[in-house]
Order: sequence, then C-alpha cells, then structure tokens
Amino acid sequence: MVPHLITALNGPINELEARVLESMPATERWFRLEWMEHTPTFYASVDLRNAGFKLAPVDTNLFPGGFNHLTAQMLPQAVQAAMAAIEKICPEARNLLVIPETGARCSFYLDNLATLARIFTQAGLNVRFGTLDTAITEPTEMPLANGERITLEPLVRKRGRLMLKGFDPCTILLNNDLAAGTPPQLMGLHEQYLLPPLHAGWTVRRKSQHFRAYDEVAKRFGKLLGMDPWLITPMFQSVDLNGKSGLEALQTAADAQLTKVRRKYKEYGINEKPFVIIKSDVGSYGRGVLTVRDAKDIESLATSLPENIGHEIIVQEGVPTHERVHEAVAEPVVYTMDRYVVGGYYRVHAHRGIDENLNAPGASYVPLAFAESPHLPRPGEKPGVSAPNRFYMYGVIGRLAMLAASYELEATDPQAEAEAA
Repeated sequence: MVPHLITALNGPINELEARVLESMPATERWFRLEWMEHTPTFYASVDLRNAGFKLAPVDTNLFPGGFNHLTAQMLPQAVQAAMAAIEKICPEARNLLVIPETGARCSFYLDNLATLARIFTQAGLNVRFGTLDTAITEPTEMPLANGERITLEPLVRKRGRLMLKGFDPCTILLNNDLAAGTPPQLMGLHEQYLLPPLHAGWTVRRKSQHFRAYDEVAKRFGKLLGMDPWLITPMFQSVDLNGKSGLEALQTAADAQLTKVRRKYKEYGINEKPFVIIKSDVGSYGRGVLTVRDAKDIESLATSLPENIGHEIIVQEGVPTHERVHEAVAEPVVYTMDRYVVGGYYRVHAHRGIDENLNAPGASYVPLAFAESPHLPRPGEKPGVSAPNRFYMYGVIGRLAMLAASYELEATDPQAEAEAA
C-alpha cells in the first residue's frame, strides 16, 4: 500500500526518490562510516512530513512510546536490532529493567510496554518494569487491552545500583522522557548501563539542538547526493519568550522564517501558502502547537499557547503533508533501534488539515505502510509508485534524524564536557 500523495508537485519527491535509490551503495557506505565514528541512539521514532516538493523530519523522539503500532511482521527486525544493540553495550546482559512513564495508565502505552518486553525477551533478556511512581509500593498488575497483564514494581536503590526486589539488572532502559525532571534514583548509576543516557531527557535536551545537528547532517548528505539540503530539512529558529520583548521576538522570528520559506517556494515554483509551526523547545506531547501563516496573527494566537509551554520556543518551517490514508491526512513515523530502521506506521487524523499537527487526540495509526521491509528497495521501478522504494526513502531520512540525535547527544554529554575540561 502506497498512501495517495495528493499533490501535483510530486516531481521533486520522485526526483529525490530516484536520486536516493541510484545512490544507494554510496548512501549505505556513508551511513556505515558515520556509525564507525558515532554511537547510534538506543532507539528513536521520527515524525516525517511529505509535501511532494520536500520530505523532512519534524520531530525526533528518543523515548518512543508506540511500539504497539508496529505489525507482527516487523518484530523480527526489532528483535535482531535489539540483539545487536545489547551485544555492543553489555554482551553478558541477562536482566533488563524498563522504567516507563510515571503515572501512565493509558492502555495504548501499556501495550507499548508489553511489545517492548516481547522484543527484549526474544532478544534473550529477562524483562521487568520498575516504576518511579511513588504511589506504587508493591508489585501491581496493569490490565492490557487484549486481556493480558503487565506488572509494575517499585524501584529499589542500593548504593550505586538500581534494582527491583530479587532482580539486579546490568542494563536499564528508560521509556520515560524525564520531562518532569531527573529523579535522584537515576543519578550516579556508574555500575549499570542507562539507556538512553540522562541527558537525552527533556531536562537537558532541546529540539533546537537536535535540528541544528540535523542541519549539519543534511548538508553533508546533500553534498553526497548533489542536492539542495532544504529538500530534506525544516528551517527553524529558537526564541526566548522571557522579557518584555518576548512576543515581539516571536513575531520577528516567525516573519523571518516565513520570508525564507517564500523565497524557497519562489525558487522551486511552489504555489502554496507558507506557514510556520510554533511549539515548545522542550517535549510537549504535541500540546500547544500553533500553525501561523502571518506573523501579525501571533498576538491574537498567543492566548492559545498553554501556560506551561515555558519560555523556550521553536519556530519551525511548516511542512505540509500531502499523504492520505482512507481520505484522511497522514504522516509517516519511522521507528529505529541501534542503527536500524525496524518499522513504522502512519499517524492519521481525519479532523486535521495538511498544515496542522497530527499528534493530537483523535489520531489513529495505520501500520500497513511498512508491511514490506524498508531495507529492500526495488531499483528501476517508476518513482512514486513502489511502496518499498517510498519507504526506503523514509528510512533514509529517519536514519539521518537518528544520526543527528547522536551528534546532539555527543555535544551535550556532561561526561565529555568534564573530560574536555
């Protein structure tokens, strides 16, 4: 199934697909050399937008919570990737402690945890869940939508190790983005592997840091393929709302971004109205995301920003999505583990427009799109009609975002900073 691309401007995307496919050996070698120099993030999910004239990531999540949306056919790939990742980090690992989001009771999220347990159990690990939720003081069963259950257990800290009663892991997997801050239990765990590291959480991480790193990666990849990196990059600017001129700074940034986008649209003959997305520079689960087409509208729209959005804001070039699944607006989400694309799905929203955030209540998920392996493209087929070719291209952009996350985490690693000092 190739979701319908509803745009007359699909020439550049077809050209990009053709270029990525014909450069496949060079692309794969380039990634291979990059991974010799940089450590992949343990896992990630990347939200993409396909406008027909450009294809770009708009968000990269380092604590993905939708493994339950992957199909059964994708799980063997995820198990192999998990094996490769664990082998590199702790080959003798026997026990894996997973720390989920605190207070998560949503059945979808619990299904995600159950899928993670399935993947890592098949990769040869004993998996248990330890919660930071202080309300849970004894092993507590949580019901899943399919009638099964998972057990959340209270964490036990013993000197420099984090464990459960009768369960001492060598590796701890965070499925908690630390948006509420870094709890003391997770600090100073020098005897265990903590994945992803603490500085991958929103206590430290900023979207603007990620997209600065992505800019660098996209420029280098664009040079390799001989193409304009704008075709795979969303332009952006970060803004601090603190101070009297906060709103004015936001308007200035939005105006500047809209001007740059107009210039690019003119260069490529794109007859669309540009827009920018205003959102928190810190993870916000898709809340408080505004679409702005004219900087003058910001004053009236500012009242729509949630109070807890914070003062750090990112103004990002809006990339419309022209893909449809069952007539509803859709965007692909690519899932990675270690250096591999393990699958993905379409996030679909029947009540949102092509220029709106789809990560919102009412979204549904269609995993059919990646039913065939994203690693087996079919060179020679007409661009734009082959599912494996479309999804290989999505996998390439997803891996570029994952590589950018590696750059980003290297730059913000407190241990590296301490060693440099």
